Amino acid sequence: MTTLLPRPATGPSVFGAVHLGYVVVETERFTEWHRFGADAIGLHVDELDRDTMRFRMDDRECRFLLRRGPAEDLVGAGWQVDDHETFDEILSRVADRSVPVTEGTAEECALRGVERLWRFPGPKGISTEIFTRARTTAAPLKMLNSAFVTGAAGMGHLAITTKRPDELRSYYNTVFDARITDFIDENISGLTLKIRFLRVNERHHSIAVANVNGVRIDPIRTSIQHMNIQIETLDDLLASFERVTDLGFAMAWSVGQHTNDRELSYYSVTPSGFELEVGWNPVVITPELESTWDPSTYQGISIWGHKPVGETVVTKMAQFQGALRSLREREVVVSELSEVRR
Repeated sequence: MTTLLPRPATGPSVFGAVHLGYVVVETERFTEWHRFGADAIGLHVDELDRDTMRFRMDDRECRFLLRRGPAEDLVGAGWQVDDHETFDEILSRVADRSVPVTEGTAEECALRGVERLWRFPGPKGISTEIFTRARTTAAPLKMLNSAFVTGAAGMGHLAITTKRPDELRSYYNTVFDARITDFIDENISGLTLKIRFLRVNERHHSIAVANVNGVRIDPIRTSIQHMNIQIETLDDLLASFERVTDLGFAMAWSVGQHTNDRELSYYSVTPSGFELEVGWNPVVITPELESTWDPSTYQGISIWGHKPVGETVVTKMAQFQGALRSLREREVVVSELSEVRR
C-alpha cells in the first residue's frame, strides 16, 4: 500500500504564529447579506458604498469583506502573521517554489483593514493573503451578541471539500506548518467521508479538509463547505439560532455537539450558498496539550444533534448532480505548494 506524505516545509517552523484574520466574499446579494449578518447572526455591519460592505466582530476594522461580483463564494482568506521574520519565511517558501506573489494595493489593504498584505494562489481558487498588522478602531460595536472569540486563535476556521485531500493537506503544511489534530470518519449514504482537521495555532483546527473515500467527487459548488466563527456565550449562541430561524434563513444543521473538538454549534446557509457555523466552547490546545497531543479518529461528526434541516428529495438530487459534474471538472490546486512524496 502506498502512503502519501506531505512535502515538508523548509526553514524554521511558523506553527503558532499564523491566525485567520479575515475572509473576502464576492456577492451580488448585499441586501440579504446585510440582513443575515446584522439581524440574524448579530454582527456589526459597515456599508462603505453600494459595492462594498464589511462585518466586524471585535475592535478590528474588518473581519468579513463583501465586495460586489458574480461568484457568490468565499474568494480570499487573510492570515495574520505574528512577526516579520515569520512573514519573510512564508514568502520565501512560496517564492522558492516559483509561485507568483503579489503585493496588495493601498486600496485593497484599506478595505481589509490591514497595513500591508501579500497575496498568492490557494486551493480551490481561495486566494491566500498574509499580513502582519491589522487596523483597529475605537468605534463602538453595534452587535446583537455580547462578544465573539478571536485573539490568538484567529477568527474561526474554514472547511473545504475536495477531490485532492493529500494535496490540500500538503499545501497548508508547506505554507503554515499545519499539524493534524484528528480525523473523523462519517458514513453518508453508504459512502465514507474522511475529514482531516488541521491546526496552525491553539485553535483545535483552522482548516478542515473533507473528501469521499475511494471516489473523486465533490458535491459542493462553493470553494468552502462552511466557515466557522466562535461566539462567547451559550446564551448568545441560542439567541442567534432563534433569530436565524425566525427571520426565515435556511438552517442546514440544528444545534449539536461535535465528537472531536466538543464544540456546540449550528450551521446556517449564507446568502451566497456556503454554510456559516456559529459555535461555542471548543477544545483549546494549550501548550501543555500540544506537547503530548496524539491524533485520534472519531466515528461520526456529532455526539448529539446536528440534524439536517429542510433536506428534501430535490436538495439531495441537486447534491447528486453536483457530484456527477465534479467528476468531469478539474479542481484548482497549487501544485508547486502541494507536492506529496510517495
